[in-house]
Amino acid sequence: MPVLSMDIGIDLGTASILVYIKGKGIVLKEPSVVAYDRDSQEIVAIGEEARKMIGRTPGNITAVRPLRQGVISDYIVTERMLKYFINKAMDRRTLRKPRISICIPSGATEVEKKAVEDATYNAGAREVTIIEEPVAAAIGAGIDIFKPCGNMIVDIGGGTSDIAVIALGGAVVSTSIKLAGDNFDEAIIRYMRKRHNLLIGERTAEDVKIAIGCAYPRPETISMDVKGRNLMTGLPKTMTVTSDEMLEALHDPALQIVEAIHGVLERTPPELASDIYERGIVMTGGGALLSGLDELIEEKTGINTVLAKSPMTAVAVGTGQFVEYMNEAKKGNKKST
Repeated sequence: MPVLSMDIGIDLGTASILVYIKGKGIVLKEPSVVAYDRDSQEIVAIGEEARKMIGRTPGNITAVRPLRQGVISDYIVTERMLKYFINKAMDRRTLRKPRISICIPSGATEVEKKAVEDATYNAGAREVTIIEEPVAAAIGAGIDIFKPCGNMIVDIGGGTSDIAVIALGGAVVSTSIKLAGDNFDEAIIRYMRKRHNLLIGERTAEDVKIAIGCAYPRPETISMDVKGRNLMTGLPKTMTVTSDEMLEALHDPALQIVEAIHGVLERTPPELASDIYERGIVMTGGGALLSGLDELIEEKTGINTVLAKSPMTAVAVGTGQFVEYMNEAKKGNKKST
């Protein structure tokens, strides 16, 4: 039996794209990477397949991320990538084009919003709704955003960190900083080069961050072997790195996120600030999974900080549920009037 239409939510992330379909949940999660042939301008691979090619391609093939710091840096490649993911996620029996909700960082300009909207329409949407990332993250984390009390969301993605105080369905105070998971990787690459004369790639840095990276001292020190190129000899080298070293490497970017949270709290109206003190801070996004980041925020702000149930998928789920969430809120308002 053909399906008439579909409601899709897309978390258009710098590091990965997640697709949520109403009634099915998260149906697709792949890196937002595209590999294309520079000579023929043909796309060779998209998603996980393309990610494996980063740093390993011949001269004519380039593996790129068409999104940088939460916004489109290569419009045509983004459009083709979106089309690919939408078609992959959708049921082939769907008769009509889907309605798509897509999220963007809270600090995005009107031009950046328009670029995302146009790319989504061109990729095959019938209707497009643009949602701010912190609002989507709050819905996905299970917070009732329409209540007249303040909730603080810290969404740390790959390219941007969005921090917002949400009440009555919208962001009262928010900020978006272009510092997130990718910056943690860059900090590790810089540290390895400076401290150990070892050059490592983006993928290795990410593996190190996930395995032993931390923003707060771990209960016990752990270590791992890291492979790279010795800058002195030019030869491959393996060395053991500890979590204490990673704490030092990630100290600055982690503190910058804490400072941004401080900045939002300073601008928060007193009534909402007291709500946040009672209810705590909720963290979402892949970058929030950095070990000890919640403990660092809690220590520096004095506010209880917790991770959402599924930090990685919260934004995608919230984006997908946004339209029905708004419809239910309107119904509720009509009943109460």
